[in-house]
Amino acid sequence: MAVAQGGRKAFVVGGTGETGKVLLQELLKRNTFQRLVSISRRKVEYQDESYNKLEQTVVDFDKLESDHSEAFQGFDVGFCLLGTTKGKAGAEGFYKVDHDYVMGTAKLAKENGCKHFVLMSSKGANEKSTVLYSKTKGEVEEECKKLDFEKLSIFRPGVLLMKDGRQEQRFGEKMAIFVLKPISWACPTFITTPVETVAGAMVNCTVSPTDNKVETLEIADIFKMAEEKK
Repeated sequence: MAVAQGGRKAFVVGGTGETGKVLLQELLKRNTFQRLVSISRRKVEYQDESYNKLEQTVVDFDKLESDHSEAFQGFDVGFCLLGTTKGKAGAEGFYKVDHDYVMGTAKLAKENGCKHFVLMSSKGANEKSTVLYSKTKGEVEEECKKLDFEKLSIFRPGVLLMKDGRQEQRFGEKMAIFVLKPISWACPTFITTPVETVAGAMVNCTVSPTDNKVETLEIADIFKMAEEKK
């Protein structure tokens, strides 16, 4: 198990999502940070004692920048895995979460001294895309770059694969994953990425020395980063 380095502190936004849950587990298991805080819209009742070291802060994301700046004070690293879907939230709701909430988080992190911001984006992110999902992800990437963090790590995974399936998975998603699983076995880095791989790579990137102020990790890069021993 890794030992918390130099009293560093980190927050996770989006820790109740499928990848976020695994990231929290990985961070707690590896004891990467002296202090770890999950910032979310509701408190989660964890049963496992491994979560005893996890602090939780509840915020209203609609009032993030006006009311909750203090929630982001004192962190060295910030992980942002916020996200929804157009099918679940509608186009307006999707943009609010995947753009407005994410950028609100990034701005407060920067204003309060966060040095390293780790952003969950997506394969195909492109601010010039005509597809809302890809365009929104691309816009967020570019806006985060302009905030000028000491280090910005952008993760672009493919279709996320969960060992036990997504808890709120829709029929169409189940069918897509059913079709894509054989492809993931034959060519793991082509279009899919297990959430465990993303989480492991995210933790590793916070302890990996690099000269790059901004690093963008595509699927193959995520697999490579996850395999590094820390």
